[in-house]
Amino acid sequence: MSTAYRSRKSPRPWCELRDENRSTCSGPERVTLADADGRERRVCPGHAAALWLTDPTLRFTAQTRPEAIAAVMRQAFGGPR
Repeated sequence: MSTAYRSRKSPRPWCELRDENRSTCSGPERVTLADADGRERRVCPGHAAALWLTDPTLRFTAQTRPEAIAAVMRQAFGGPR
């Protein structure tokens, strides 16, 4: 039996649209966007900004923290980083 501390939290998953060759993906910070049919996508702020700006039917779900929404707005419209 090990006495080492193990976190019960699972590691945060990466963006569903993660692409090693592009700089759009901004890592593991999660944003959940839902379309008009209620289908959800879990993405990083960089991809969320691109999706949100190109598809007006997408909305942020209650699972998305305010800090993540602020990160999406910074990605979409620029501003202090």
